[in-house]
Amino acid sequence: MQNPYLTVGALTKYIKRKFDADLHLRDVYVKGELSNVKLHSSGHVYFTLKDSRSRINAAMFRANASKLKFRPEEGMNVLIRGDVNVYEAAGQYQLYANSMQPDGVGELFIAFEQLKERLGKEGLFNAKWKQPIPAYPDRVGVITAPTGAAVRDICTTLNRRYPLADVLLFPAVVQGANAVPSIASAIRQANGHGGIDVLIIGRGGGSIEDLWAFNEEEVAREIFTSRIPVISAVGHETDTVIADFVADLRAPTPTAAAELAVPDSVEVSRRILESRSRLHQSLHSRLRQEQKRLERLESSYPMSFPERLYRPFAERLELLDERLGQSASRLASDRRQAIANLDARLSARSPRELLTQAQQHTNRLEEGLKRAAKETVQRQGRTLDSAVRTLQALNPLSVMDRGYSLVRSGDRVIKSAGELDAGDKVSISFRDGTIDAIVKGSPERKDVEQ
Repeated sequence: MQNPYLTVGALTKYIKRKFDADLHLRDVYVKGELSNVKLHSSGHVYFTLKDSRSRINAAMFRANASKLKFRPEEGMNVLIRGDVNVYEAAGQYQLYANSMQPDGVGELFIAFEQLKERLGKEGLFNAKWKQPIPAYPDRVGVITAPTGAAVRDICTTLNRRYPLADVLLFPAVVQGANAVPSIASAIRQANGHGGIDVLIIGRGGGSIEDLWAFNEEEVAREIFTSRIPVISAVGHETDTVIADFVADLRAPTPTAAAELAVPDSVEVSRRILESRSRLHQSLHSRLRQEQKRLERLESSYPMSFPERLYRPFAERLELLDERLGQSASRLASDRRQAIANLDARLSARSPRELLTQAQQHTNRLEEGLKRAAKETVQRQGRTLDSAVRTLQALNPLSVMDRGYSLVRSGDRVIKSAGELDAGDKVSISFRDGTIDAIVKGSPERKDVEQ
């Protein structure tokens, strides 16, 4: 028997085929409120579309999402055109949006307000970044379409008001798909040119779609980073674009931008003539005042008798000069005396004088040392002579000079004959030598055998 059960995948695929075959689910128009909006890094947009009674999951892939002029946000009411189909992986049906626009308010208006709010928070509209427009520019740059009323109005007005300024045109596409990169490139080109004092960016009037290039973020950021002061001149007086907020100055029309960029040469000439006239009048008035002042000074009492004016000062100068001379003499005398005292003290302390004194002292010490040494030598000589005489007197050998001799028996000195016996060996020392002898007799005998 055939198995009647289907897999979940097979059932989901079957339902998806039913959705694919239903023409009423193709190119449907749906309106509702955005919820759970997720802007994926891939560029896809995932959200839920709901009303008071129901909701449906929805997605808008990058190819279609990149065409949106505004940023989908939570709670926004939108009109969507797309297809309804089944997402097999989740087994859910959902809406695949091909286009989206705000419900009630235009898409471009929403995009304008969103970009304005975001750039405003970043500070691109802050007045502290605004550059002043030069009063008398030498060179004016113009970025606009090379043909059309705007460029003619700007150039005509510049040449009429201030022919001294050179005008450089940087052609750009100001409408359509290529307008944004063209305008941004022209701004960079103008900044890289050098010597441009002020830059006019704009075009003539048109619909919001025609002016939309000046509402793009890329153009706004190029204007903000421009080192040249920028005057925005887009459309008519009632038209307002993002470029107007970022520019250093906003002009209601291209013609007004040219009038703001340069002064009126006729007005400048008139002011110069008026200034010259006022300067001449001021100089004439000042000369008259100074002439009268000079006349008053010449007729004054001091100028009538000038010697009376400086006589007291001359007398005082003489007195002071005399005092100065006396003071200088006293001061010089005091300084000479002080120098003499210092010289005397310095002479007494000079190295040469100290060396002479030290040398004299050394000579005296040397003489005293010689005397003391001589006396010491003489005294020691006398002592030595006395000791020598004493030693000579006590020397037993000196007795031998008178005929005496010295008898030894071994190490003993024989002082008496009784100390010897017959046969003892003795040595007898004379003045001129020593002999050995043997005792032969008794003490009574006085002869010995040699």
